[in-house]
Amino acid sequence: MPDVSGRLVLIAGATSTSGLVCARALASAGARVVAVGRDPGKLEALAVEVPGIAVRACDLTDESAVRALAEGVHRTDGRVDGVVHLVGGWRGGGGLAGQSDEDYRFLERSFTALRHVSRAFDADLRASAAGRLAIVSSTAVARPLAGGANYAAVKAASEAWTRAVAQGFSKGARDAGDDLSAAAVIFRVKVLEGREDALAAHVVGLWRVEAASVNDTVVTLADES
Repeated sequence: MPDVSGRLVLIAGATSTSGLVCARALASAGARVVAVGRDPGKLEALAVEVPGIAVRACDLTDESAVRALAEGVHRTDGRVDGVVHLVGGWRGGGGLAGQSDEDYRFLERSFTALRHVSRAFDADLRASAAGRLAIVSSTAVARPLAGGANYAAVKAASEAWTRAVAQGFSKGARDAGDDLSAAAVIFRVKVLEGREDALAAHVVGLWRVEAASVNDTVVTLADES
């Protein structure tokens, strides 16, 4: 099974700590990395931290902007083999009464970005010899708390969407009579801080296994020590 070397991997929400660690790990493994975020200044700093990667500024909650992003990546870098979705954030507390619409709309941006990005690059991942989509979710999906109801609901929606992408990959390969080559994977963590290296190692490892063995799976990083 080939590894990630030479693959074009797009990181959505790349200016976070986890984005930096994943970009560094992928680049070190030989991947061609396109790092996407909203803040041009943070992207420039990321490009200094990880030489050789490409950076693109984009509001991933804007569907037309994501379409333009995909067109630009196709022109300058080619078709992508992987999408790592790291757009996130946290707001919560205050029990159920504290779950405001304002906080929900803030959190929902992550799901909106996932919908836009996964649709924009779906054809790329299906056509790739080793297409991979990975998202970071939360153990709160399995055990939601009243003070994090907004957060857990958005993460649950993101997981459902990713599983639907996985089903689409399977159906497309089956209908075409081909072996499955694309996979969608969910990584769950309780707290991502301090687990960025573990996440990056798992992301890089997605290209070291057959798609059929990881498509529509949930990997809980919080269970590891």
